[in-house]
Parts: sequence; structure tokens; C-alpha cells
Amino acid sequence: MAIQMDGKRISKELKEHLSIETDRYLLEYGRPPLLVTLLVGNEPASLMYVQMKKKACEEAGILNQIFAYETISEEEIISLINRWNKTEEIDGILIQHPLPEGIDEATCFRAIAPDKDIDGLSERSSFKSATANAMMNMLDYYGIDVEGKNAVVVGRSTIVGKPTANLLLERNATVTICHSKTKNIKDYLKKADIVVAAIGKPHFIKSEWLKENVVVIDVGYNEGNIGDVDPKGLNEKASYYSPVPGGVGPVTIATLLEQTLEAYKNHVEKTEQRQKRR
Repeated sequence: MAIQMDGKRISKELKEHLSIETDRYLLEYGRPPLLVTLLVGNEPASLMYVQMKKKACEEAGILNQIFAYETISEEEIISLINRWNKTEEIDGILIQHPLPEGIDEATCFRAIAPDKDIDGLSERSSFKSATANAMMNMLDYYGIDVEGKNAVVVGRSTIVGKPTANLLLERNATVTICHSKTKNIKDYLKKADIVVAAIGKPHFIKSEWLKENVVVIDVGYNEGNIGDVDPKGLNEKASYYSPVPGGVGPVTIATLLEQTLEAYKNHVEKTEQRQKRR
């Protein structure tokens, strides 16, 4: 019988800790952390995510200013980001993706100052990918050691798949990345001790493709609150698995806030140092 990894509980505990930290820093530095979020369009899932993040910010004592646009050009986005990069009181910049067609997401992500890219979306970022880092936080919470294990990451996106593979490698796992062009993907999955599903195909991975006592992290989130792993039979096959919804998603949001607080601490400490030198 598998243990279901409770992302909501992990998120709640992390936000409670962050709230204590932000209260302490507010007394010390006189301002709370500030995260700005850019939302373009009215895609329902994006609207929901933004509201979830806003609520989480409130619970953790972090200010969240949302800048919502029905339409906006790539040039205007870059201009906004440049202004926010220069605003000392802004600690984190978050772009709700996906952005509409015609806007190059990678260009927008790279425009964010590395010390404010709290989602870890560009290779220049001072922070890890929030989703990949959330997955590692979940493994740590349940005491799952990845060293020496065979890990298969299904999906090679620069936002989730590749950063996840890198973090697993840092922990000395043996990592294979599978993707849409991988032949005989079932053969790789059958040997995996840990499977990370981030391919964006609803219920793509079946429990019969997996070995006994596998750890399954489902990062997928498809229309209808459906993950990339078919839950049928998973309870009997896996040792641990993360459900969709209620798994990686809530922990990703809490991890974003954790990285926002880290950015805030770096910023206020640098401000103090500059003032002392004057």
C-alpha cells in the first residue's frame, strides 16, 4: 500500500515557518517582502494559479502585487521587467506562464534580474527551479534518499524536466531523461526506482509500466485536474506517490515564497551594508 505524499500538509508547515520569519524581519527591517506577478490574458488555469499564489503570500506575510493585462506586447513586458529590476523594494518577479502566442517566454524570463527570478526560470537565475526544488523538498520531507537510485524524468522542458534531472544528479542519483522521441519508454520506466512525470500528457504513464515499490512524483497538471500518471493501480504498485491535485502544486507555491524570502533577506542585507558605508 503506497504512502500518498501530502503536498498540502508540507505547504502548510512551510508557510507557517515563513510567516514567523517574515514577522521577525518586518520588525527588524521595517518592510515586508514584496513579490510582483505579471498575468497576461484570462486563461482560467492561470487565473486560478495567480489567486492561489496571492492567498499563499497572505498566509506567509508576503506582499503580492498583481499586474494583469488582457493584451500586452513583448516589448512592453520587457520594459515592465526592467523597471521592476531597478525598484529596490521589489524582491521577486513572477511571470505567470504560459504567455500568449507571439511572446517569447524565454526572452521575458531572461530579462528578470537573477536575484529576483524567484521561480528559477532562466539559466542566469540565483535560484533553483521552484517546481524542481519543490519535488526535492517532498522527497526530503518523506526521508527518501535518492543517492545511487535509478531516476527517470519523463519530460525535458527547461522549466521542469531538465532542472529536476540536474537536482537529482546533484544528489548522486543515476538519471535518465525520456521525452516524446524516446523509443520503448516502458523499458526505461520498468527499471526506475524514482519516476518524475513532467511530460504534459494526461494519464500517460500506467502503473503496469512501473516496478514494485517505485517512488512516483507526478508534476503534470492537465485540464480537469489530471496528472501525467494514471492513478489506477498505483496504490498497489508504488511505495510513495504524489497525487494530482494536492501534491507537487501546493509545495511549488510554498517553495516560491521560500525563495522570495531568501531574495528579500539578500536585498535588505545589501541595503544595510550600503547605508553603513555612507
